[in-house]
Amino acid sequence: MPADPVACPGGSVVVFDPVMTTYDFGPTHPMAPVRVDLTMRLAEELGVTGPDGVLRQVAAPVASDDAIATVHSPALLEAVMAAGRDPRRADYSFGLGSDDNPVFVGMHDAGAHVVGATVEAMRQVWTGEATHAANIAGGLHHAMPGRVSGFCIYNDIAVGIQWLLDNGAERVAYVDVDVHHGDGVERIFWDDPRVLTISLHETGQMLFPGTGFPQDLGGPEAKGSAVNVALPPGTSDAGWLRAFHAVVPELLREFDPDILVTQHGCDTHLEDPLAHLMLTVDGQRATYLALHELAHEVAGGKWVATGGGGYAIVDVVPRAWSHLLAIVGGAPLDPSLPTPDGWRDHVLTSMGQQAPFRLTDGRTPAYRDWRDGYDPNTWLDRAIQATREAAFPLHGLNVHGY
Repeated sequence: MPADPVACPGGSVVVFDPVMTTYDFGPTHPMAPVRVDLTMRLAEELGVTGPDGVLRQVAAPVASDDAIATVHSPALLEAVMAAGRDPRRADYSFGLGSDDNPVFVGMHDAGAHVVGATVEAMRQVWTGEATHAANIAGGLHHAMPGRVSGFCIYNDIAVGIQWLLDNGAERVAYVDVDVHHGDGVERIFWDDPRVLTISLHETGQMLFPGTGFPQDLGGPEAKGSAVNVALPPGTSDAGWLRAFHAVVPELLREFDPDILVTQHGCDTHLEDPLAHLMLTVDGQRATYLALHELAHEVAGGKWVATGGGGYAIVDVVPRAWSHLLAIVGGAPLDPSLPTPDGWRDHVLTSMGQQAPFRLTDGRTPAYRDWRDGYDPNTWLDRAIQATREAAFPLHGLNVHGY
């Protein structure tokens, strides 16, 4: 593995417990918990985790009800607990019992475990016990204060950010690269100027949750605290990276956060069955590298990364998140490496599927820098420019940048 271009002297951790795979909506639901298991198996065989890995694994605590209630209503907690004891008591007014959010026995405990893992990741970094931390089972960014939504019971990210604020953080930056708009985190901190939320996603004109447009900028006390890039379907590595680099770095540098929190749904991939972007694992890896470098540039290296969406559970998720974990650990994986024989054998035996043979999709990500000019005839450039025109003046930044 090549050396990381940015050193991580404090060490890094992954917060994980195998019990977290009990966050399980059932055998026909697209968010299969086996994707997390396959990721952790692949990461260990690649030397990212395990006894000699670059990441130290720490136990994932279960969040208390009081911690979850810092962002969620007591009524929601009661409804989730009731449905988890007896699925016949699912209350649809809380989003429970829908196709997206079927109920299952023990769902409160499963959700609380994910929340606890993310809060622990935040604590590890904020206290200096680790430079970076990851919880790939986290990233449940759609859950609202009083409603489950989009496969998300509780919003672990928002609870973690609230923990940071309650423990002295003055400015928290959140960047969401899932294919779906990070609506829950945005809504929870909509009117809080201490939290900058940036979401790059497929436009809500085409995709759940139907929100996240450039004019969505935060509440009256926090205008500019929400930033949204609504990308056209079909956007691939080059376009996605063009959009990212045209928006994210300038905003983060201006905001000057104490800590960077990121959500890494890998459902932007061209093989993902639930959306319409066209990224490769190589393009996703380039994004992780860019966010890592930005964490060191703008936040003193303090970086917490979570998982998120991703429904190509064999071909994409394990490779994408193994790259993420390796970057969190300070030792990026060579994309040309083969996947280990033992991991491929496990996938074939347990899933009946042929696993990918390499960590790469065979692409070398490149993009045209925004400073080279804006083309109003392309949907992508119009989307980028709309975000810059809406958000940049609120941060004192140059709209054009070329």
